[in-house]
Amino acid sequence: MADVVFSSWGGKVVDNRQGGEPQPAVFKLPENYLDEGRIGAFMGWDGLIIYDREVDVVAMAAEYMKRVQEKYCCAKCTPGKRGTRVMMDTLARIVAGQGQEADLDTLAGLADLLENCKCTLCMTAARPVLDSVKHFRGDYLAFIRGERQVKAAKAYHEKLTAPCTDRCPAHIDIPAYVEEIKDYRFEEALDTIRRNMPIAAVCGRVCPHPCEKSCRRALVDEPISIMVLKRVPSDHEWMHHLQPPMKPKAPTGKKVIVVGAGPAGLTCAYYMALEGHQVKIIDMLSEPGGTVAVGIPDYRMPRHLLQREADIVAALGVEIQYGVKLGRDVTLAQLKEQYDAVFLGTGAFKSKPMGVEGEDQGYEGFSTGGIHYLRAVALGEPIKTPKRVVVVGGGNTAIDCVRVALREGAEESILLYRRTRKEMPAEPYEVDDAEEEGVKFVFLALPTKLITENNKIVGIEVQKMELGEPDASGRRSPQPVPGSEYILPCDLVIPAIGQDPDLDYLDQGEYGIKKTRWNSIVTHGGTMMTDNEGVFAGGDCEYGAMTVVLAVGHGRRAARVMHRYLTEGKAYLNEEDAMEDIINGLGAFDKNEKVGLKGGLHREHQPKVHGAERIANYEEIELAMPESQAVREAERCLRCYRVGMLAVNG
Repeated sequence: MADVVFSSWGGKVVDNRQGGEPQPAVFKLPENYLDEGRIGAFMGWDGLIIYDREVDVVAMAAEYMKRVQEKYCCAKCTPGKRGTRVMMDTLARIVAGQGQEADLDTLAGLADLLENCKCTLCMTAARPVLDSVKHFRGDYLAFIRGERQVKAAKAYHEKLTAPCTDRCPAHIDIPAYVEEIKDYRFEEALDTIRRNMPIAAVCGRVCPHPCEKSCRRALVDEPISIMVLKRVPSDHEWMHHLQPPMKPKAPTGKKVIVVGAGPAGLTCAYYMALEGHQVKIIDMLSEPGGTVAVGIPDYRMPRHLLQREADIVAALGVEIQYGVKLGRDVTLAQLKEQYDAVFLGTGAFKSKPMGVEGEDQGYEGFSTGGIHYLRAVALGEPIKTPKRVVVVGGGNTAIDCVRVALREGAEESILLYRRTRKEMPAEPYEVDDAEEEGVKFVFLALPTKLITENNKIVGIEVQKMELGEPDASGRRSPQPVPGSEYILPCDLVIPAIGQDPDLDYLDQGEYGIKKTRWNSIVTHGGTMMTDNEGVFAGGDCEYGAMTVVLAVGHGRRAARVMHRYLTEGKAYLNEEDAMEDIINGLGAFDKNEKVGLKGGLHREHQPKVHGAERIANYEEIELAMPESQAVREAERCLRCYRVGMLAVNG
C-alpha cells in the first residue's frame, strides 16, 4: 500500500506533508480502484485519508458534500436537510472563487447544528469536511483569494453504508428495513431484504448475525435484534398468504446450472432468474436447503419454511432436480458442455477426523461425524440413539447434536470441549438453550482414546486440559494436564469438530480448478470465478464450512458477476462490488466510540417455548415476534448511515 500523506481517520492525525521521517499509518485500502487508476484519497465518516499530494482536497470536499446532500440526505429532519444544503452551497461558492474567509467559520459552526440530526448520516458526513477546513485551511484560502483553480480527480466513487450493513456478508440495507418495520411497512421491508438476500425466513432464524456485533446501539445498551427483525416481514408474508411480487426480466437465452440447493445455490439461482436467465439447480439430497435442511434441526429451522423459500425461487422459472450428485450422476465436463455458466455450491459435507485412537476401526457406537448424525435423523434413516451420548466439539453443530440426541431418546447427552465455555464458537444463546434442555457440559476435556468391548463403544478416555497462551485464533490454547486421564462411560461418540468440502468431482477431469490447502475451491479477485472460465463457486465449498449469511453473500456476488459474464463476455467487479469490498476493508464500526446517548431501552425478545416442554418434539422453539413488539424493537435503531467517497487519479 502507498504511504499516507495525511490522515485524520479516527481522530488520529498523521501529517507527512512536510517530508522527513514518515509517520506510519496503515489502512486496508487497495492501491488501485478496479482498472481506473490509483486511489488518491478517501473521505468519509471518520475523517480523511490522503495518499496523493496532488489531490485537490477542497474540490473533493465540495463533491463529497454535493453527493451527500443530493443523493443520500433523507430530508426527514431540518438540521440534516438545511445543514448539508448550506455546507454544499458554501463549498460550491468557495471552489468557484466566490467564497469569503467567513465561510470557513460558517462551515465549522454547522457541526453543532448537525449533532441534532434524526440519524447519523449528515452528522458524520460533516466530519471529513471540517477536518479538511482545519488541516487544509491554506488550500481553502487560496480558492477564496482566487489563487487556485479546481483540479478534479479523474473520478470520484461514493458508497452509502452503515456499520451493521458493512458487517453483513450480504450487505443488506439494514437501517432501511428496520425503519420500514417501525412504520408497519412489512411488505416493503421484505422487498428491501430481498434486494440482497432471498431467504429471509432462513437468515431470520439461523444467521449468526455478525451485523449485531457492529450495532452502535450496543454501545448505549443492547444491540438491535436485527436477525429476528429480518424474520418478521417474512413471517408476515407467509402468515398472511401473500404472493411474492418478484418477476423475472425478459429471457436472455442463456442457460445456467447451479450445483447445490443450499443457501449459496438458491441465492445464485434467484438473482440469475430475475435477470432472465434459464436456471436449473441440481442437488444430491431429496429436498432443498443443503446443510440447513439436514444439518440444522427443525426446532431451529422448520423445513416447511425452507421448502417455501425454494418454492419462491422455483416460481421464478428455476427448475430444481433432486437426487443428482455431481461426480456420481453427472460430471463437471458434461455441465460445461450443456450450459453457458456453472455455479458450484456443493457445501461441506465431510466431517473432520477427531484424531483419537480407534476412530477408524468401524466400532459400533462411533458416528462418522456430527453432520452425518444430524442428516440421518433429519432424513429418517435407520439410526438408533442409545442412552448415553458424548458429542465432541464446541460449535453450533455440536450443540445441535447434543440437543437432537435428547429428542431422539438419550437419557444422558454430554458435550466435551477442550476449552472453556467462554471460548466456544457456538452462539451463546444456543449453549444456554442446550443447558436448559438438560445437556451436560464437560469443559477443558480432550478425548484421547475410544474404549470398546466386543467392537462396541462403552466409553471414551478423556484427558483434562488447562488454558495456555492465545493461539492464532486469539483463543487461549489448551494444554494437556499430565496424568489426568479418566474414562467417561458412553454408548455413542459423535465427533463434531468441523466439516470440509467434498471436491472429489474435480478429480474426474483436467478442469484446472485450483484448491486451497484446506481443500476448498480457489476463486479470483472477488469475482467468484475459478480458473476454469465460466465456472463459479461460492459458499462452504469455496470458503470452508462457515455461515448461512456468508453463503448468501457469495451467491449474490457470483450471480452479479455471472450475469456480466453471460451478457458482456467478461467476469469483472463493478462499482457496487468494488466499493463494498473497500468499505468492508476499512470498517465502518468503532467499538470505542462514545455515542453520547442515554441508554435504557432494552432489547425485545421473541417468545420461546420452555425447555421442559420442547425436548419432546421438533416443533419450532423460537416463535414469531408479534408485530407490535417488532415495531418497538425497530424504534431503538439509531439509523447509523455513513457515506464514503474515494478519489481516483490517473
